[in-house]
Amino acid sequence: MNCHPVYCMQTIMATEEEKKEPVKENAKKEKKEGNAKLKEAQKEIQELKDTLSAEKDKYLRLYAEFDTFRRRSAEERLNLVASAAADTIKGLLPVLDDCESALKLLAASGDEAAAEGPTLIYNKLMAYLKGRGLAVIEARGEKFDTDFHEAVTQFPVEDEAQKGTVIDVIQTGYTLNGKVIRYAKVVVGA
Repeated sequence: MNCHPVYCMQTIMATEEEKKEPVKENAKKEKKEGNAKLKEAQKEIQELKDTLSAEKDKYLRLYAEFDTFRRRSAEERLNLVASAAADTIKGLLPVLDDCESALKLLAASGDEAAAEGPTLIYNKLMAYLKGRGLAVIEARGEKFDTDFHEAVTQFPVEDEAQKGTVIDVIQTGYTLNGKVIRYAKVVVGA
């Protein structure tokens, strides 16, 4: 086949262009598919990040709730033990009152040998209770304070300095770990 050189050249170039066109189209198609897959992968990654973030948030909230529950349970146990101790100590207060009365009577009788045993017992009992947080409310000679004292009666006094002051203690008052468990029953100067 004889052909004109220009014509042959055009035919060859046209053939090469035809070969390149499907390659270009395939490359464009593959690029579009690759971009779509990339966007889909990025979307999936973002969804996984969001899910992970939500799960982490749920975990932190659950951990905080558990920590609060644990702390509250420990406080309730301590309060229960303290309440039981307070009830026991409140039950012993009349015994302390009886010991104080017995010691006063024995001191008035003048028999030191008879007073020695009950004094030792009273001191041991008070030392034990003080170790548990019991404290005597000092009232005699103090200004009357409704936070610690309960006025049983008022007694007229001549001295102006004694007005509003505790003159006598009828029943000793006590605090347990800073809280009043029994008010001191007192006579106040008027």
